[in-house]
Amino acid sequence: MANMLIRHRVDDYDAWKKVFDEFIDTRRAAGEKSWRIWRTDDDANNLVLLFGWDTIENAKAFFASAELKATMENAGVAEPPEVYFLEEVNRGKTAAA
Repeated sequence: MANMLIRHRVDDYDAWKKVFDEFIDTRRAAGEKSWRIWRTDDDANNLVLLFGWDTIENAKAFFASAELKATMENAGVAEPPEVYFLEEVNRGKTAAA
């Protein structure tokens, strides 16, 4: 599975999350398979998002879309996002001591 990692600030998390949730069908139709959201411990509006995507190409096309840009603006994204397109190359678990 391909992944897309995004870090950005929003004006108001609750308002942003409402728009994010309303956009799920559009994201799913574009190839999104899963999503996770984190925020920093000192700023509830500083977000890190990890999306599972069907292909890197579909993730890149979706991120470049005018519809996403307009939705991000409407949701209150406060700064240009940092975006990384990632493919997993290794995974492991640390055993308990």
